[in-house]
Amino acid sequence: MKYRITHKTEYFYGITVSQCYNLTHLRPRNLPGQQCLGHRLQIDPLPLDLSEHQDFFGNQVSFFSIQQPHQLLTVTATSEVELVTATDDTPPNGNDMPWDMVRARLMEPPTDTERDNRQYVLDSLHAASAPALADFASRSFTPGRPLLEAVHDLMERVHSEFVYDPSFSTVSTPLAEVLANRRGVCQDFAHLAIACLRSLGLAARYVSGYIQTLPPPGQQKQPGADESHAWFSVYLPEAGWHDFDPTNNQVPLDQHVVTGWGRDYADVAPLKGVIFGGDPEHQPQVSVDMERLPEEKPGNN
Repeated sequence: MKYRITHKTEYFYGITVSQCYNLTHLRPRNLPGQQCLGHRLQIDPLPLDLSEHQDFFGNQVSFFSIQQPHQLLTVTATSEVELVTATDDTPPNGNDMPWDMVRARLMEPPTDTERDNRQYVLDSLHAASAPALADFASRSFTPGRPLLEAVHDLMERVHSEFVYDPSFSTVSTPLAEVLANRRGVCQDFAHLAIACLRSLGLAARYVSGYIQTLPPPGQQKQPGADESHAWFSVYLPEAGWHDFDPTNNQVPLDQHVVTGWGRDYADVAPLKGVIFGGDPEHQPQVSVDMERLPEEKPGNN
C-alpha cells in the first residue's frame, strides 16, 4: 500500500531571529518492505543553503540555513511511501534464542557484520542503563526465555502499566521519573524499553517515523491528526533487528513508516537546530497527515 505523508512544522519566534541552522530527519528510508517514492522539502523563508547527506546510521539528513531576519519558520516535508509488509505480527520464534545466550554472544569479540550493532548496547543521552530498569525488565526476562518472546512481554507490560500522557513529559524528562510515575508518551516508552534492554546487556535502538491514526467509527478524520511516532528495535544475532511499538502494543506492520534510527531521539529528531535571537520559550506547532493512496488498478488489455 502507498501513503502520502505531509509533515508541517511552524516556529513562531515572537522576537526576530537573525539567522538559523537546522537539520531534518524527515525523508523516509528505503528498506526491505519500504520504499520512498518521492520526497519534497519546502522551507519558508527560503534558505541560503540546502543540502542532503547520509548520517552515521545511514539516515537521510537535510541541512539548511537561513541568513535573513524572520519571526516565522515553516518547514513542510511531503513524502510518498510504498509499504510491502508481512501478513501477521507473530514473532519469528523459529529464529529466536534465549536472551541470556544473546547477551553472551554480544560480549564475544564481534565479527565485522556485527560490530556496528554492538554500539546499541552502550548507554546514550536519553536511554542509559540503570539498576531500577534492569529490575523492571527482569520480570519479562526470566532465565532461558527466548529473546523475542521476552521483548514482546516487556512491550505488553509497558503498554498496560504506563499511561499515555502528553502533558507529563518532555524529551529531557529523566527515565527515573517516567518509571516512577508510570506516565509518558511514545518517546518515553521507546527510551524506557531501550534502557531496560541495555540494562540487561542487550542491543536496542530507537526508531523514528510515522503511524497512521484512524478516527472513531462514524467520524471524519481530522487534518493533521496523524503523528510522528517512535518505537524500538532489538537485535537478535543471525536474525537481525525486530521492531516493537509499546505505545500501541503491536509489532509494526502496515501503518508504520520509518524515517530513521539511532541510539535515541537525539540522533533522529525530525527537526533540530540553532537560532540566533528569538523568544527562548517558543514552541513549535506540528501537524502530520498520513493519507493512504488508492491502489492502482491494472489497465485492461
